[in-house]
Amino acid sequence: MSLSIDIAGLRPERVAVVPSPLAELGTALHALAEPGHHPGLQGWVTGVTARLDPYLADRMCEADFLWRTTFSDVFLPYAGIPGRDTLPGATLAEELDLLDKLTDEQFVDLSLEFTCSSGYELPSNSVLADPELRRRALELAAARGPRQVRFTQRLLDDPPRVRAWLRQFLEDCDEAFFADVWARVRIPLAADARHKTDLLRHKGLAETLAAVSPAVTLDEAGARITVDKLVHARTTTGDGGLLLVPTSLGWPHLMVLYRHGWQPVLHYPVGSPELASPPSVEQLTLRMTALSHPVRMRICRLLARSAYTTTELAQAQGMTAPEISRHLAVLKKAGLLTTRRRGRYVLHQLDVAVVARLGSDFLEGILR
Repeated sequence: MSLSIDIAGLRPERVAVVPSPLAELGTALHALAEPGHHPGLQGWVTGVTARLDPYLADRMCEADFLWRTTFSDVFLPYAGIPGRDTLPGATLAEELDLLDKLTDEQFVDLSLEFTCSSGYELPSNSVLADPELRRRALELAAARGPRQVRFTQRLLDDPPRVRAWLRQFLEDCDEAFFADVWARVRIPLAADARHKTDLLRHKGLAETLAAVSPAVTLDEAGARITVDKLVHARTTTGDGGLLLVPTSLGWPHLMVLYRHGWQPVLHYPVGSPELASPPSVEQLTLRMTALSHPVRMRICRLLARSAYTTTELAQAQGMTAPEISRHLAVLKKAGLLTTRRRGRYVLHQLDVAVVARLGSDFLEGILR
């Protein structure tokens, strides 16, 4: 599975790498709502939570579905401005002004994105104008609980009022904790943006995307970007541009905005803590499948302790050598084994470091 972006005909000058304070605020709210996704931020989360005004904390819960799952495209409003070439603002206030430029229909669709939306990558009718879509949105909200029902009802009845509420809430978050965060991260984010822009100018888009993440690749024709994610979707830059937005707080999320009619956005983490390139979703699937078989689990138990030949494993498991060889081939294809030759013998051993990373690799793969 993967997400693809058709960039055929995209001119180099329409690819921009720009930090976004509003996107970083969305990431901060997500980390506060789901600290388990961001183990490296737990100290920061604890500190902010301890100092948070109780009234602001209550308001943070009121619409946390806008940022708990990941975060809504509400935090990337520039991508929805007509022309599909608007850049993020230099300040949070500028980006909130861009959010105000979206239509009520756009704002409502964004706000219902995760739990009540009828579509994402395909065109759809406005929930404000279609009574059946309105009924369906409230029905889906009911499955999520009374708080979401109340928010959805308010949103459908009076979008301008909810928009004003959200802007005030985000401004209060800025005053309470985010201004300090942005003062700390904006300089390294700007440095990363300059580095990626230089790469783009001197080395081309393929190397720039490789520097963004090993999960992002450009085909040989330079016409399609593929993002290795557990989704199957596609979008196009069309007559618009492509935005690369770095985040300091976002790891392990590599997020792609592929909303129909919007400028595609790659929101990528910088300063990721991983020491090696993460496995692809296909590699991760191979490894999880390889370890799910009881015979291979028993083989791994032996190979984790010492190196064995195929014959020794066959004797230990009461199986034939060809049967063991087939299981070893599965483990080897998944990259879980190391082999070395000693004279006429081939010794197999479990790559314990790879297996030890599977837990974090799996988490990163599903959160990417």
